[in-house]
Amino acid sequence: MKTHTRFGIAAATCLLFVAGAAHALDYPPRKPGLWELSIQSEDGASKTPAMQTQQCIDGATDKAMREMGGSTGQQACSKQDMRTEGGRIVVDSVCKIGNTTATTHSVITGDFGTGYRMESRSSYNPPMMGRKEGTAIVEAKWVGPCKAGQKPGDMMMSNGMKMNVLEMTGGARKK
Repeated sequence: MKTHTRFGIAAATCLLFVAGAAHALDYPPRKPGLWELSIQSEDGASKTPAMQTQQCIDGATDKAMREMGGSTGQQACSKQDMRTEGGRIVVDSVCKIGNTTATTHSVITGDFGTGYRMESRSSYNPPMMGRKEGTAIVEAKWVGPCKAGQKPGDMMMSNGMKMNVLEMTGGARKK
């Protein structure tokens, strides 16, 4: 699997942690429909090309993802400090990802109805995928209704790979 794709999956997992943490503050749910996310990372020495993804959500899926992130965060994170500062959500966390401890500071802005932006700075001990530290910027915007054939939780990666975030994490909703 390409490093870019592995990073994308890692970024999606990290977003679940942050989404779960932010849920504790009761931020507004994302508007149902198709969201386009751009994930840009930098490790100090290099900047990866922005990874574009699209995700189809509904109200129940958005809530389930926040709950999954919250429970995963409780198990994997020894620290999850969340607060609001001037309309921004600030999250400081220390989480175990595999054998690596990630210490992260994130700032989230936006209205979750039309768009939001998350800026994160992390340090990794031991290094994760060769990185000692890194930054990530996630910009998300609502683009409209989900496309035909998409179901809530479906995520389309920039390389054409399709996965359902709920199914891959074992959190698929029961019908």
